[in-house]
Amino acid sequence: MKRHSILLVSAASILTAACTTTPAEDTLPAEAPAAPEVTEEIIVEEVIIEKVAEVDSAALLSVVLEVQPEEAKARYAYRHPAETLEFFGIEPGMTVVEALPGGGWYSKILIPYLGPEGELIGWHYPDGIWAHIIPGADEERIAEFIARGNGWAAGTADWGIEDGASVSQFKMAELPEEAHGTADAVLFIRALHNLKRTETETGYFTAAIKESYAVLKPGGVVGVVQHRGPADNSADWADGSAGYLHEADIIAAFGAAGFVLDAKSEINANPADQPTEDDIVWRLPPTRGGTEEGTPERAAVDAIGESDRMTLRFIKPN
Repeated sequence: MKRHSILLVSAASILTAACTTTPAEDTLPAEAPAAPEVTEEIIVEEVIIEKVAEVDSAALLSVVLEVQPEEAKARYAYRHPAETLEFFGIEPGMTVVEALPGGGWYSKILIPYLGPEGELIGWHYPDGIWAHIIPGADEERIAEFIARGNGWAAGTADWGIEDGASVSQFKMAELPEEAHGTADAVLFIRALHNLKRTETETGYFTAAIKESYAVLKPGGVVGVVQHRGPADNSADWADGSAGYLHEADIIAAFGAAGFVLDAKSEINANPADQPTEDDIVWRLPPTRGGTEEGTPERAAVDAIGESDRMTLRFIKPN
């Protein structure tokens, strides 16, 4: 991303004075050709390169969000990336662990936003979970999912992001010892339901939370955004199989691992999503499972929009 040109508007206020002057002739080499006419555009681009580190992080994030593809921006109304990352306290230069980065919707925001001083670590499912997520799948299909995760970090190079954070990866329940206490933040963005619904067979839900505690520095943050089921719906329904979890259960699980709930937010809430115990989250956009285009049923789910989501910030005590 060519930040020196993209950030012209954001940094205009600090450049006004610089844009009205020209270099003194006595600063040029003795045999230099005549200086070209210095335009505002030239001065702005030169100064931006020097000033980019001073640009406010909110302004930088705004620029990063503005240059995302239109299909990604279409989901801002439900995902609220600016507000969410601000709530979690994510800043340029941080080391951030992103659970289940998948196709990179958030990763493509985080890599340029964290910048060259930052690091993004993709945190993937352990191999053993796939047979429980997709029961009955043959070994070849499971191997495809595993290979996709294994190639995630290398694949980010194809996104064409310049001057972004370094990228690495590891798998849940396989945290290397040298990574303990190195991260500023761990993000679980719609990443807990499959861990929770396979907990009885695998124990990975509990393991992932404990591992997030281990990887964080003291004072580090865990940010959770998760499909939220109505508190009155049964515990069996809210075990993750329908995509939804109970907010109280998530708070209790992180508390049991030693985290302190620092704050809750309704920035990703959607009161229109009131699922019954016959509903699954994938009936809603963007999946829209179970409805056909042009039908009243499709219109009804589109009117609801994406799921109601809890947004929780936990702290690892100092």
